[in-house]
Amino acid sequence: MLIFSLALFVAFSVSILTIKALLPLAPHVGLVDLPNERKKHDGAIPLIGGLSIFTGVLIASSIFVEQSQLLNLYLISSALLVFIGTMDDIYDLNVAPRIIFQGIVATIMVFGGGIYIHEFGYFHLIGNVDIEGYGMIFTMLACIAAINAFNMIDGIDGLAGSMSIISISSVAILTLLANNNADVLLPLILVVATLPYLFYNVSTRNPRGKKIFMGDAGSMFMGLTVMWLLVLGSQTQGTQVASFRPVTALWVIAVPLMDMFAIMIRRIRKGDSPFKADNGHLHHICMRAGLSSRQALRVISVFSIALASFGVLGEYLLINDWIMLTLFISLFLCYSYALQHAWKFIRVINR
Repeated sequence: MLIFSLALFVAFSVSILTIKALLPLAPHVGLVDLPNERKKHDGAIPLIGGLSIFTGVLIASSIFVEQSQLLNLYLISSALLVFIGTMDDIYDLNVAPRIIFQGIVATIMVFGGGIYIHEFGYFHLIGNVDIEGYGMIFTMLACIAAINAFNMIDGIDGLAGSMSIISISSVAILTLLANNNADVLLPLILVVATLPYLFYNVSTRNPRGKKIFMGDAGSMFMGLTVMWLLVLGSQTQGTQVASFRPVTALWVIAVPLMDMFAIMIRRIRKGDSPFKADNGHLHHICMRAGLSSRQALRVISVFSIALASFGVLGEYLLINDWIMLTLFISLFLCYSYALQHAWKFIRVINR
């Protein structure tokens, strides 16, 4: 318990000290977010939230988490992604270099760490679904998808941070339910290292002029982290026993995942690039329906907590994999339909 307390204290302290150190430096290196036609905030906001979270996680995990090749590969992968994310925050890179770096990171996970999704669970009339070696390609694509899902949902104050905390906390709970207590420290470090960022991003008690954003470095780092934890937790790899079923992972990451795929489907149907930025995400729709950004954050967070809690409950009660998957697919279809026809719902609400 003492080690856990020290680890969390270090993660929190390093994260907040990093913010204080980078706040005066960010404007001088161009690490700021300027308002434009899509971004309606006031002034140049430092994009240092991701750097602060990563630094807190790096220091605390290096000292207190049991050292292993997997941990080192995770930290190396994260550092690469934070680097390209920081470059993107400064220079506004094209999609190609971002995807290339994400592919490199996914390759490190699959071929370096030897962890990948191959077991999908047990389904009646089919049996155990295991795609074996094909899971390597699937995992690389899933990793890139998760990174972009968290990157895309980072549209209003606190949203990417809240989605990350909800997903990572769910993994921690599932890990504890599986009695894998030794594996819960890293998720807890991640949650605690994110708290200082949230304070500087959304708290009304934050001193004026010291607001920060997560930036692409942070949102992509959190997407990778959630994916890494979900793969580790849902797959049996060597001596590593799965803490929860693969179908549960879908519920843990439900809102970012559904929002990304629904948005990409809508863009493709319109003939646009699936990576083209627009104002059609769930948080944009909530605000067009009359909610403030803070109210939209609360609504989406409650929705995400409800879905993640359902996934955890389904895991605890061992609800049939087929039922959990069918419910998730049905939910996604409803979500996607609602997003495609959001203007109709907004018109009804506004009336």
